Amino acid sequence: MSQQREKPVYQEVDGFTINTTFLPDCVRSAIHYKPRDDDIFVVTFPKCGTTWTQHIVHNILNKGETFKNFKDVQERSPFIEMMGAKFVENMPRPQAIKTHLPFHVCTYSPKAKYIYVARNPRDCCVSFYHHTKMFPEYQFEDGSFDDFFEVFINGETEWGDYFDHLLSAYEYRNDPNVCFLTYEEMKDDAKAAVLKLAKFLGPQYAEMLESDDKIMMKILDHTSMEFMKRFNKDMKLFYSNMDETSFIGAEVPEGLKYVMEVFKTRDLKMPHKFDFIRKGAVGDWKNYFSPVQSKRLMEKFYTKTKGTDVFSLWAKLLQD
Repeated sequence: MSQQREKPVYQEVDGFTINTTFLPDCVRSAIHYKPRDDDIFVVTFPKCGTTWTQHIVHNILNKGETFKNFKDVQERSPFIEMMGAKFVENMPRPQAIKTHLPFHVCTYSPKAKYIYVARNPRDCCVSFYHHTKMFPEYQFEDGSFDDFFEVFINGETEWGDYFDHLLSAYEYRNDPNVCFLTYEEMKDDAKAAVLKLAKFLGPQYAEMLESDDKIMMKILDHTSMEFMKRFNKDMKLFYSNMDETSFIGAEVPEGLKYVMEVFKTRDLKMPHKFDFIRKGAVGDWKNYFSPVQSKRLMEKFYTKTKGTDVFSLWAKLLQD
């Protein structure tokens, strides 16, 4: 008899798998949001460098100014599926909008700017496992990596199948309004990645960094893993003490109110050890994957990406 495996708890919104703390109407509004011409989106599958990219973009747009705290991140680089489209429509610009919605689900505009960051599937799976085990709404505290691997490889995670997400963005990678990056190239040369993003955001930002090395150094410091880990404690406090007074804005967004209510009514408690920004390492998968799991994931990779050159993104890394 096969062993019963633990599975994270999700909800379905119009056939789309999503976090249970998200207000369904906010998710729908995000899916149907019509992008403005001046919108900048940071698009990723979960745990592929989202927060890091948000920090880089914010620093570029604000001459090396970093976010003050996690509340500031929510206000100035909002998560549209959680906060809802109404909040995003009224946010100050230029700022970046965070989304995990794949290109084939959301409304795509050739005039808005999209930054897509892809991460190799094995490291993504490990990071997503730790994320899911840490947040209480998934009810996955007792789940093992083996349990989560089955969810991941079967495409049953929130925001859908990793490979479908990646392929839907890869199709647009050469569009002039899309900047396609890999997490690994960002780790390999952070300065080059910052400059690439600055050029994409506008010539004035590239000129600023090329003419003022102090701002570039400031951005690299503010977006280092060591600096951003300072947000772990702040994020834990935000989720542990959520109420309407914890939000700076005059009116708490409907989506955030819903998150607060879910945490309160379900008595969700953040874990003692909270590392939203954990290792940020390349190759950590080797500490978790069995040879059989690695083979199975690569077989799915080849099957799903057949007829494309997606493998070239991580050719050396994935040969291990």
